[in-house]
Amino acid sequence: MQIIADIDSLIAWRNNQNGTIGYVATMGALHQGHLSLMRDSKKNNDKTIVSIFVNPAQFGANEDFDKYPRAKDKDIELCRIAGVDVVFTPEVCHIYPIKDEVNIIPPIKMANVFEGAFRPGHFNGVLLVIAKFFNLIRPTNAYFGKKDAQQLLIIRRMVRDLFFNINIVGCDIVRDSNNLALSSRNVYLDSASYNLALRIPKALEIVSHCVLSNKLESSVLEKAALDVLGDLEVDYCKIVDFNLNPIEKVKNGESLLIIAVRVGGVRLLDNCWF
Repeated sequence: MQIIADIDSLIAWRNNQNGTIGYVATMGALHQGHLSLMRDSKKNNDKTIVSIFVNPAQFGANEDFDKYPRAKDKDIELCRIAGVDVVFTPEVCHIYPIKDEVNIIPPIKMANVFEGAFRPGHFNGVLLVIAKFFNLIRPTNAYFGKKDAQQLLIIRRMVRDLFFNINIVGCDIVRDSNNLALSSRNVYLDSASYNLALRIPKALEIVSHCVLSNKLESSVLEKAALDVLGDLEVDYCKIVDFNLNPIEKVKNGESLLIIAVRVGGVRLLDNCWF
């Protein structure tokens, strides 16, 4: 496995590749969810490259950029065990060499709701760093987890609108033995908070059973989820289409329930795709 830390070396590596390239973008603190993306990439591409970069542009002024878990040596070893071909570990100064630079504005109707409403400017930062990495790596396929559903859908829109010749692969959510979606921020949960957080997958399970029973009205499904979440601090719990518009009824293959909940000071995202 090759570790590349500077842009010139990355460009030189990419220029020597002829086969398909799979790319997994991460901010480190790797877990089995990330490793599942790597496995999917390795299965379907000649080479797989992983980036480890905590992106300051997607953190707000009062968010946890400085406290975000970092374990670079451990992450690199996990990539090695997973059989990754290249790990790209740039410094912030490499990716953002100047302050007054070109920015990418996400579609307002998709980016100013849900996560964007609670984290203003977040998706500007996400799209900026992903566009930079796409241009440097020029992957054939790029792999993103469905847990960050809004991010995945907005990246797909950017790729479509800006004519990136890249296939975006959405990968299923990986869960722990109690069905909680894996997240790098789960390390912040103490025992009591973890047990409360288990209401989230339970709410999704109840809604899934309702849909399978042909109960498709969004208001009914959202109430069922909120009843399970109880007194947890819910930022949003909404049935939407793939353009993130609220809809009155679930349409198979075109809808999802997105949830954001704060538990013990930790903000957790989850969703269910129908």
